[in-house]
Amino acid sequence: MMLKEFHNGAYRMVSAILKDTDLIKSFQEAKFDLVLTDPAFPSGVLLANFLHLPLVYNVRWLNAGDAHMQIAPSPPSYVPMYNSLLHDQLSFLQRTENLLRYLISLLQERYIIVPIYRELLEQHFPPGADLLTMQQSADIWLMRMDFVFDFPRPTMPNIVYIGGFQCKPAQALPVELEEFMQDSGEHGVVIMSLGAVVSALPPSITEAIATAFAKIPQKVVWRYHGQRPSNLGNNTLLLQWFPQKDLLGHPKTRLFVSHGGTNGIYEAIYYGVPILALPLLFDQYDNVLRLQVRGAARVLQVSTLTSQKFLEGLKDVLENPIYRSSIGKLSKLHRDQPMSPLDRAVFWIEYVIRHNGAAHLRPESNNMPWYSYHSLDIVAFLLIIVFTAFWASLWVCKVLCCKKPVKKRKVD
Repeated sequence: MMLKEFHNGAYRMVSAILKDTDLIKSFQEAKFDLVLTDPAFPSGVLLANFLHLPLVYNVRWLNAGDAHMQIAPSPPSYVPMYNSLLHDQLSFLQRTENLLRYLISLLQERYIIVPIYRELLEQHFPPGADLLTMQQSADIWLMRMDFVFDFPRPTMPNIVYIGGFQCKPAQALPVELEEFMQDSGEHGVVIMSLGAVVSALPPSITEAIATAFAKIPQKVVWRYHGQRPSNLGNNTLLLQWFPQKDLLGHPKTRLFVSHGGTNGIYEAIYYGVPILALPLLFDQYDNVLRLQVRGAARVLQVSTLTSQKFLEGLKDVLENPIYRSSIGKLSKLHRDQPMSPLDRAVFWIEYVIRHNGAAHLRPESNNMPWYSYHSLDIVAFLLIIVFTAFWASLWVCKVLCCKKPVKKRKVD
């Protein structure tokens, strides 16, 4: 299992750090103000707790799914699980599926992930130390999401939303790229990038995409690695890298063909560019589903992609004004904030430094056993009282009903 291998690697790394006394001493002497980490990789969490430093997260996902699940109420009745391809309006069967996914994720975390770190905790931490408790102990959770994009759900006072924190006004393009953009005329430009994780698609898919691009009047800037497609049109420019944010913010940009990575999604929202999505892995399927539900994207599956399907998708998003209107509304909502997500993140990091933590924002639920959190002990107590009263009533009735009447003796 890939997840288990990932955590075995994290275990080996943090174990080596904690055993290196010289390195730990240098950390202690440096007098760091806090640890800023992504808790999906627990090394930073363990190191912060070992050094007794305030802890701030830059987070989106954890082992069991969305990071909210670790700290905030996450009712599976309307909060879709990670990689479920569900939204927040669930039918009975979808709620059943979502609940099962929720339970499986909890079991996976408790019985696969947590035991990996048990020996390390026993060696370097006080008795009773628990990884999940440590993860919940962060002072501030900087959550890389925005409810303009994500589905509404319960939250907590120490969760701060910074979705789109990397977005900023577009800068001027290099001269040659700017000339290419301007040459597009009234038709504009299509931008395509599938991120850095997947460097290239199968040749048959790239040929199909190139064929479709050659049939549209727009210019195309395609971030591409690999052999040049044989049928590439004169309207398409291949680049191994380009300034994505500056291109998306350019007034000539009409469409973003994207794999659905979180950064690209927020950049498209910020600049108001509709998406034709080709999700490939991880959270990309959930990301593009959220935009599709809001009418700001169309989703195609790479496994069944043909030149004709891709061309139809391009024409649909380019010619149907609903997509641009929908993403424009999301952009206005996302930008309408009292301070930028980046400034908000900086404020709360400095806040934790100034006050040496933010323990007053941590919910008491972090310290409660699961049965107390769900009030199951109270439910059990009340049921015992009800059943005790019920059986006591039955016993009294039985005694009264079974008591023999006293016969009167006749006196002559």
